[in-house]
Amino acid sequence: MSHLRIPVSDQDHSIGPVGAVVTLVEYGDYQCPYCGEAFPVVKELLKEYDGKIRFVFRNFPIAEIHPEAVDAAFVAEFASDHGEFWQAHDLLYENQTELGPQLYQRICDALGLSADELETAAKENKYTARIKADEEGGIRSGVNGTPTFFLNGAIVEAGTAGLSDAIKSVLGSA
Repeated sequence: MSHLRIPVSDQDHSIGPVGAVVTLVEYGDYQCPYCGEAFPVVKELLKEYDGKIRFVFRNFPIAEIHPEAVDAAFVAEFASDHGEFWQAHDLLYENQTELGPQLYQRICDALGLSADELETAAKENKYTARIKADEEGGIRSGVNGTPTFFLNGAIVEAGTAGLSDAIKSVLGSA
């Protein structure tokens, strides 16, 4: 069984209370159709267990099969620098079939961000190290596909379908 090798820190993109009984970490790829299917499931779990769960998203773009995955991760990281990570994250998944420069422009416009600044950041590879660090942490933790979830540090073998039961189990024993 794989375990999360890189502990959750304040450097992570997280939502929910830091001291929550449940910490759910997702290694995801914005272009992965399975991640797209998991997105509304995670949103529902966060709503259902509001205040009891902390959710962390880490980048794991599989560029070999998803050519827009890295660029989409770049958009999310750029938005993060402006305090808009979760808004960009949601817009990327909600518009997953439209990933590309036009969508990234629309996201910048919607969030009041400068597309020119995004382009400059991309040319400077400003977020490459952050994205690579997430990927490397995932590899060290046994991630070999997306989405991969860890619940309180242990991999969720049942995938998205098993998340609710796994969370209920942890909350029931807490």
